[in-house]
Amino acid sequence: MKILVVDDHALVREGLRQVLKGLDEQIEVLEASACARAFELADLHPDLDLVLMDYMMPDLNGLFGLEAIGKSHPELPVVMLTGSADPQLEARMLARGAAGFLSKGGKSQDMLRVLRQVLSGENPRPKAVATGMPPAANDTAKLAPHLTQRQEAVLAMLLAGASNKTISRELYISDETTRNHVSAILRFFGVESRIQAVLAAGRAGYTAAPPSSES
Repeated sequence: MKILVVDDHALVREGLRQVLKGLDEQIEVLEASACARAFELADLHPDLDLVLMDYMMPDLNGLFGLEAIGKSHPELPVVMLTGSADPQLEARMLARGAAGFLSKGGKSQDMLRVLRQVLSGENPRPKAVATGMPPAANDTAKLAPHLTQRQEAVLAMLLAGASNKTISRELYISDETTRNHVSAILRFFGVESRIQAVLAAGRAGYTAAPPSSES
């Protein structure tokens, strides 16, 4: 059995490594301290059985890390780790394709139980809805953020390397509106710079705008 642990804290990764031995003493645990490294390891190890990923990653919002791995390796189950039991966040994880989620404050036996369910192909019910009805599809869709059509157009031009001035000119919008759209895109991907947004968008499958006929 081979599991990839994605967390930016070495002590957390080491603790998880010890807990995961409860699944199989011969388990092979790979470690990544950033989403970028996790993507590389997922590509290098097609025999991975599961990914255990922290929601709060330094280089990319965990939800988009989840989505990126899902696009590249749709058969690979990803279980998300969180520091809090936020029902809305949990619903967003499920809407983005998480096979399950776990709280870092939970007990090791509970973690192992959920991981065994996921590895056996079961879909463990989230604790937030364990005593009630699961969230409807349209409810989870409302919780998942999305880009507007104009923001997607701005993103496509960012991917093509366009400056804010070029974007404003090509889309016939003001510089302030362009800046607002770029800020919204950064928040959408949970990043702090245009470069990080471009990398995250590329991983999520967004494509660059075709070159302008004037250029």
